[in-house]
Amino acid sequence: MLGVVLAVAVVVGSGAGAGAGAVGPVDGPEADLSHHGHLFLRDGRLGVRLVSENHGPAPVARATVRIAFSVPMAGGYELPEACLWSSDRVVSCRTGELAVGGRGGELALDLWAAGLPEELTAEIGTPWRDGAVDRNPGNDRHRVLVLDTGDPYVF
Repeated sequence: MLGVVLAVAVVVGSGAGAGAGAVGPVDGPEADLSHHGHLFLRDGRLGVRLVSENHGPAPVARATVRIAFSVPMAGGYELPEACLWSSDRVVSCRTGELAVGGRGGELALDLWAAGLPEELTAEIGTPWRDGAVDRNPGNDRHRVLVLDTGDPYVF
C-alpha cells in the first residue's frame, strides 16, 4: 500500500497535471481573475457586457480577456479602445490594472453576427495575466450558449 501512495505522490509531485489549464508560468504571484456578465442576441445584434475582477492575493498590472464566437461577426464596427479583432470570430481586450479585490470597468461590446444565426456560442477566457498564476481558472473561463431571443444569458 505504501508503494502505491508513494507512486501517486511522485506523479502528483512531478508536475503532471500541475497548472493544467493555467496560463503562464507555474511559479509566480498568484491572482484569481474572474469574468462575469451577460450576452444577448436579437436579429443578428450581439451585446456583450463583462466585468473582470481580481480576488487576489496579488495585484495584476494588466491582463486580457478573450471572447471567441462560434459564428463570424460582421466587419465594419468599431470596438472599444482596449479591444482588437484577433479574427472574425475572436475579440481580445485589455482589462487594465486589477488590484486585489478590485474590479475593472465594464466592457461593453455591440456587435453584429454575419447572417442571422438562431444561436451562437461564446467562449470567454483569460489568455494572459502578466505572469500571475491562477490556481482557480474556473471563474474566468465560461462557455455560453446564446439564443436569438433578446434575453440576457448570464455567466
